Amino acid sequence: MTETNKPILFSGIQPSGNLMIGNYIGALRNWVKLQHEYRSIYCIVDLHAITVPQDPAGFTDRCLSFAAQYIAAGIDPKLAIIFFQSHVSAHTELTWLLNCHTYMGELSRMTQFKTKSKGKERAGVGVGLFDYPVLMAADILLYQANMVPVGADQKQHLELTRDIAVRMNKRYGPLLTVPEAYIPKVGARIMSLQEPTKKMSKSDENPMSYIGLLDDPDIIRKKLRRAVMDSIQGITYEPKARPGVANLLTIYGALTNATPKAVAARYADQGNAALKNDLTEVVIETLRPFQEHYHALMNDRAALLAILHDGANQARELAQPTLQRVFEAMGFLTVQR
Repeated sequence: MTETNKPILFSGIQPSGNLMIGNYIGALRNWVKLQHEYRSIYCIVDLHAITVPQDPAGFTDRCLSFAAQYIAAGIDPKLAIIFFQSHVSAHTELTWLLNCHTYMGELSRMTQFKTKSKGKERAGVGVGLFDYPVLMAADILLYQANMVPVGADQKQHLELTRDIAVRMNKRYGPLLTVPEAYIPKVGARIMSLQEPTKKMSKSDENPMSYIGLLDDPDIIRKKLRRAVMDSIQGITYEPKARPGVANLLTIYGALTNATPKAVAARYADQGNAALKNDLTEVVIETLRPFQEHYHALMNDRAALLAILHDGANQARELAQPTLQRVFEAMGFLTVQR
């Protein structure tokens, strides 16, 4: 199958907090596999990050760091398009057009908006926080994406994207591809090390709750040593009854291509310490080549920026026909850009 005949896949991660083992298992590792099957577009969605205040200098460094981590994880710029969302203005242009076809009621029902705005005075909640699902829809629809790898917490936003695409197509004719979700069956939901009933989050205020992809070995050992488990003898995989143990088994299994139950059977007659010690070494050895590649990339920023510049040019070329068609379908007088 030629590159142009491959189905299109789009995904992105917001450059906030620290990329963590959950991002690697649930997203990046799958992206690496999928880049061989799809015409893959992987974006650093920097415009999404400014729904909360950002320190400009730190934000610049973090965006570059996220791009380097994409590549260090195995995303190949020769196979996939890697770029900053803000470098392709069509994202924001299409967002405005889609805004005018999206309902206030739909956005007010978004779970993440309700969660993040809870307890705040409405007058103090930014419009960006309310509206960013439409920007997410524009990100996807702009490239006529057939498939979108998403976590369970983003599935609602993808459903909104699909609704907007269907609405636009009914009104103006066949303009936008209605995307499908790709949700990996194994390792899609890694939980917090400190609160194993809650999903691991790269924005968690407690750094002990997650393993960062750039954490050094001593930090990883400390975090896993303090991971919350239980006092039951032996190791069993019971996610509801023993969420802390199940979480470590899930991480172990995902990084060694084994099922959590198979890992549990291996440690059935051993204690928590044995599981934690061995998992620690698995994590450290998994991240060692990743971190070496990452630091090499960050030490040659000119080469990294060249990759992102080339990716943005490719993204603009793919995005422009869709944007042009939407403008024309809505009756705008347009010129070829």
